[in-house]
Amino acid sequence: MLDRRQVVAGLGTLALAALVPKHLWAAAIKPDDGSALLVIDVQNCFLPGGSLAVKDGEQVVPVINRIAKSFANVVMTQDWHTPGHISFASTHFGKKPFETVDLAYGKQVLWPDHCVQGTDGASLSKELAIPQAELIIRKGFHKDVDSYSAFTEADGKTTTGLAAYLKARNVERVFVAGLATDFCVAWTALDARKAGFETYVVEDACRGIDTQGSLAKAWDDMAKAGVKRIQSSDIA
Repeated sequence: MLDRRQVVAGLGTLALAALVPKHLWAAAIKPDDGSALLVIDVQNCFLPGGSLAVKDGEQVVPVINRIAKSFANVVMTQDWHTPGHISFASTHFGKKPFETVDLAYGKQVLWPDHCVQGTDGASLSKELAIPQAELIIRKGFHKDVDSYSAFTEADGKTTTGLAAYLKARNVERVFVAGLATDFCVAWTALDARKAGFETYVVEDACRGIDTQGSLAKAWDDMAKAGVKRIQSSDIA
């Protein structure tokens, strides 16, 4: 039979639980050798002053630097477009950025010129501090097809080789962070699920563009695919 002190202690525990955010109740996720962090397109063009700057994009850098310390396996990606790339609005007469066109592989959002090979805009942020990163995947270098995902180009069939690389290293789960949530991050997460990886998106280590409702749609698509949405504080 419980005495008064046990009852009071129990009530105190319940009161404390009510004050603690729900996502902190569970044990933190501890990345192991079977885990990899994918850092997506943290490049100058997507940061303040860039030609396709993502609002608050610079805020992901310290978060990514912090969580990267927990990972032995880190892969980074770069958009690496040719001049006159098919995804640039300037390539299509009379078209403006954020309009769409129908291409052979489907609907393409048109962007300002960005991340052109060899330019400063295509460079990774100098503020990234991830010395243990093993690999940089460059994508979007085929002039006639875009590539949001770190795994597969927009045609849905041309792969980057990332899935095979990770599987050769016995990676089973991936954590995705970077820019932008509703395009390259989401497409990477969806393709990671298709490739059979347990997949997490670290929400506060990402920022979105959100054009025509794209951010809400991206989160919905990821949830339906079984992508898990977490915060950086969920990672040990």
